[in-house]
Amino acid sequence: MLTDKDRIFTNLYGMHDAGLAGARARGDWDGTAAILARGRDAIIDEMKASGLRGRGGAGFPTGLKWSFMPKDIGERPHYLVVNADESEPGTCKDRDIIRHDPHKLIEGCLIASFAMGAHACYIYIRGEFANEAKRLQAAVDEAYAAGLIGKNASGSGWDFDLYVHRGAGAYICGEETALIESLEGKKGMPRLKPPFPAAVGLYGCPTTVNNVESIAVAPTILRRGASWFSGLGRPNNAGTKLFCISGHVNKPCNVEEELGIPLRELIEKHAGGVRGGWDNLLAVIPGGSSVPMLPKVICDDVLMDFDSLRAQRSGLGTAAVIVMDKSTDLIKAIARLSQFYKHESCGQCTPCREGTGWMMRMMNRMVAGRAELAEIDLLERVTKQVEGHTICALGDAAAWPIQGLIRHFRPLMEERIAAHKSRGVAMAAE
Repeated sequence: MLTDKDRIFTNLYGMHDAGLAGARARGDWDGTAAILARGRDAIIDEMKASGLRGRGGAGFPTGLKWSFMPKDIGERPHYLVVNADESEPGTCKDRDIIRHDPHKLIEGCLIASFAMGAHACYIYIRGEFANEAKRLQAAVDEAYAAGLIGKNASGSGWDFDLYVHRGAGAYICGEETALIESLEGKKGMPRLKPPFPAAVGLYGCPTTVNNVESIAVAPTILRRGASWFSGLGRPNNAGTKLFCISGHVNKPCNVEEELGIPLRELIEKHAGGVRGGWDNLLAVIPGGSSVPMLPKVICDDVLMDFDSLRAQRSGLGTAAVIVMDKSTDLIKAIARLSQFYKHESCGQCTPCREGTGWMMRMMNRMVAGRAELAEIDLLERVTKQVEGHTICALGDAAAWPIQGLIRHFRPLMEERIAAHKSRGVAMAAE
């Protein structure tokens, strides 16, 4: 279990001042110029050594991603874009960072931008986060007024500008290239890759897109050292992580913990346990709505990190833990997610545009049991025809929850279909 001395987000619950004075009291903006004085290469090497993997869902090594940016700044300026379009159902970690610890993010933006040769950074924040956007803009204004960003940022000799851009509520804009399109004033639709943003990104210039949490932890890692961060968690799954625990638990919460903590320990120590006790658990979605659910038998022992969950054919994703007890209609829950992904598909790719509609309609029929047994296999085949055949990962996100349901709870679906058939036979006999 993570000790208080190793916590990065020391104001996660908003118990203290979120402004600049409070942030400085908690150690933010301490020696920022000295960190920048190490040089771009040293900062990137330290981030690589820390083992930090992207906290937005994909888990790609952050330092490695930063290193993809061109070393030399040519005619095209470099940009950092921070993805604060937190729209994944079950996920609410970035929102609390922005609400209660915005200066960690702002300092991280300065350090990361310097490391990648960027004089400008854009934070793309979800449109529905109205109060958070105001809080973030107020913190940016404080940082400008104090000389921490702007001309000669923090006395480092580096000029740096930070802009807060509000989105319009589209889930697809959480995908990095769709976010860039939206930032440019166009419809938020993913781009084909390659070229990747590090070569051709915002306004056709070298760009890195990082999640809020990935950027916000960088200053603390660079202050305390890569060996400190890599010493937490498990091999290849280093450091701390914000977990969002919701659903059928006694105390839903956001909590910072070490990667690799057992799922059961996470739920029982921090969320007050499953409603009705652990034996009342039916299933858990471990990483936000887009990853396959896991049944209780796996949840008993599984560890919460990228590799352990991948080994169970699920994923850590955003670490949004959605707990479902035995009162849950799992088929109905997954059908509701299918409606969400159908609604949020941008429609650019045929497999996703047509497939999300197919999956939604089939799942709605499965809820009532108005299907044939053979249609379970048909539904699974449709998910396979969508998965991996689209420009972005929204098609995968729509397919995986259904695959998890079929993989672990196929008897439940068969039972529902049989019950519907028997009702029909009984009604016909009357």
